Amino acid sequence: MRFVFALILSLCAVHAFAEPAARYVDRPEVQAFIAEMQARHGFPEEELRALFAQVERQESVLRAIVPQPVGERSWQRYRSNFVNARRIERGVEFWRAHRDILARAEAEYGVPAEIIVAILGVETQYGRTIGAYRVLDALTTLAFDYPRRAAYFRGELEELLLLARESQWSPTELTGSFAGAIGIPQFMPGSIRRFAVDYDDDGRRNLRDSTADAIGSVAHFLRLHGWASGEPVAATATLTDPRARTLIDGGVTPKQPVASLRLAGVAFDPDIPANLPAVLIELDSADAPSEYLVGLQNFYVITRYNRSSFYAAAVWLLARELKAAMARAPVNTVRNER
Repeated sequence: MRFVFALILSLCAVHAFAEPAARYVDRPEVQAFIAEMQARHGFPEEELRALFAQVERQESVLRAIVPQPVGERSWQRYRSNFVNARRIERGVEFWRAHRDILARAEAEYGVPAEIIVAILGVETQYGRTIGAYRVLDALTTLAFDYPRRAAYFRGELEELLLLARESQWSPTELTGSFAGAIGIPQFMPGSIRRFAVDYDDDGRRNLRDSTADAIGSVAHFLRLHGWASGEPVAATATLTDPRARTLIDGGVTPKQPVASLRLAGVAFDPDIPANLPAVLIELDSADAPSEYLVGLQNFYVITRYNRSSFYAAAVWLLARELKAAMARAPVNTVRNER
């Protein structure tokens, strides 16, 4: 009987979560958003009402957006998803195919080619998995049915409508990730408007179909967020004094000089200059001992792309593997594609 009662409660909870009060276009908060878009940006009210009448709430988006509990996270599992033989092999193929464009971006923005390739590898497997959610559905669902980050996603919904109008795209035709990210580098609509570049000089910023635009835009994004050309990204670390763990604050901002970390009992690459700002980062796993990194300015910059130490560490490690693989098997003749 207790099991049946619990099952009934569970089903009720799922039903309550799954059933919206009304179509989005009929909800007061969406009508207020439409009025704001009309007042601030001159969108015709009837056009937006017609647009939101087509929006479908996406339950899978609401399930996917919920963060994994800290106690269940595993750096080892996360790393194995992105730093593996298949992704390295495909990354080398991508690098060879677009070597000239990557070299141009590295020269212009100061961001190493391996970092650009690694980000594209982590994000979409070099353009293979750019997402099949209708972005309008995903962002509307998160903007009005995910209170934890509603303000952020309403801002991105606004950016999507502006982007579609500027680019003469239909908002209903854009597809992307469950969080509303678009194209080969998975830029959010606001990032496309602020940071994307037309790197193939065809008059459009097209992150869905142009590899050149994707490469240039990633490099441009990192440069504008403070990439320090020629400086290292991070270093693996060991704690020679258990008290060094007190330096871990859960953040990724480099605040302490490298020399201070060394004095506190953190051992890492001795060639990293003592005066660079750094941060000690713990990469924890529920089922294995933690690993440690010393993150520098460029590690922090990667977290501006995705605000996760796991993400930045995976990008850094994949980039190292890609660079090493390219050095082992250089190719002189390559094919460049848009």
